[in-house]
Amino acid sequence: MRLRSNPSRLAPAATVAMLLAAAASLAGQTPQAPRQVSKAARPHVPPKTADGQPDLQGYWTNSTYTPLERPANVNKEFYTPDEFAALVKKAAASESEQTTPGTVADVHYDFSQFGLDRSQSTLASNLRTSLIVDPPDGRIPALTPEGQRIVAARAEAAKGVGRWDAAQTNQLDDRCLMMNGAGPPMMDAGYNSNYHIVQGPGYVMILTEMIHDARIIPLDGRAQPPATMRQWMGFSRGHWEGNTLVVETTNLNGKNPFRGSTEKMRVTERFTRVAEDVIQYRFTIDDPSMWTRSWTGEMPMQKTTGPIFEHACHEGNYGLYNTLVGARLEEKKAVEAAGRQPK
Repeated sequence: MRLRSNPSRLAPAATVAMLLAAAASLAGQTPQAPRQVSKAARPHVPPKTADGQPDLQGYWTNSTYTPLERPANVNKEFYTPDEFAALVKKAAASESEQTTPGTVADVHYDFSQFGLDRSQSTLASNLRTSLIVDPPDGRIPALTPEGQRIVAARAEAAKGVGRWDAAQTNQLDDRCLMMNGAGPPMMDAGYNSNYHIVQGPGYVMILTEMIHDARIIPLDGRAQPPATMRQWMGFSRGHWEGNTLVVETTNLNGKNPFRGSTEKMRVTERFTRVAEDVIQYRFTIDDPSMWTRSWTGEMPMQKTTGPIFEHACHEGNYGLYNTLVGARLEEKKAVEAAGRQPK
């Protein structure tokens, strides 16, 4: 059975102890909030690969509690350590709550039963109140007039189309086509939020655990293909700026919009190894058809353990079939009930 994440219940309360203890030593010091990398500190000098690239290789995770956009009731860029600890405690308590057996709310995913409990994995966290760092308010910019027309047209096209009408009208992650982790940009997938970075002469490969998508990024300066050639994850081209890997991605097919983006979206990603166990990941979204300005997000990728095992999503995807069967059964019962009602 393939599991689909429910963001409201991804880890039990044990996450609190693990997250807050991440910065504590084995000597039993008081747990501290996630480590912040000081811009004033001497830059970390990463080791080099055999062909001279700054070494980003290894296993990394971007699993985090930090939302993409700043919550409406928050008006600052960073939490205090105490505020952060309280938020994590509250989130962990919510995730560990149990529902009433036999109710719709009870149809959630018990990760511990299937070995997908995030409490046993590494978390990549900091004190930011949002992943978005620009605009300063931590929120996605306003839509352009064209963007408003696009959103309205999408809503009109979706009228009368039910999620459970057919496999083709279901969400992409339920269909095992695409999830948040692959990107670009690469977002926390909810679970299985891990990556394997491998470098070779002229290339960087990023393997995403969720649905095991692989991004092959050439570094040889080749041009992007013609606009008529488009892919789910677009075409990525990379180059080095000092110790930072810069990746430009265009030519997306628009079938997997990121927060409403169009096929014209350009994503610029920057990977900088700022510590032995941390890659600073920064991305900029530019889609003039949708938003009035570009916007930028930032998050740490924390070193974790490997290997990454195949996420056989299609091969075990009984969930989509079962929900469609259930929808047809409900429709049948509704018709039968209507036939028994007095005219």
